Amino acid sequence: MADIVIYTKSTCGYCAAAKSLLAKKAANFHEISVDGDSAAQRAMAARAKGRSTVPQIFIDERHIGGCDDLYALDAAGGLDPLLAL
Repeated sequence: MADIVIYTKSTCGYCAAAKSLLAKKAANFHEISVDGDSAAQRAMAARAKGRSTVPQIFIDERHIGGCDDLYALDAAGGLDPLLAL
């Protein structure tokens, strides 16, 4: 199974939507909340090459991007193969 990390904030609807898609795919993921944690926010932005919005999603160290990127990857048929790794 793939190693999935998703950076989130508790009030983010896009975060909830991304987690919902991953749950629908029965994909286990590690959630890192950046709520009020400026160090975690900076670490996420550094890992995401400057992107500071949430969610930021990584699958096996590959930066997927945000919620829209995750859904686009799924629509293109590219998500399931990554989750099967």
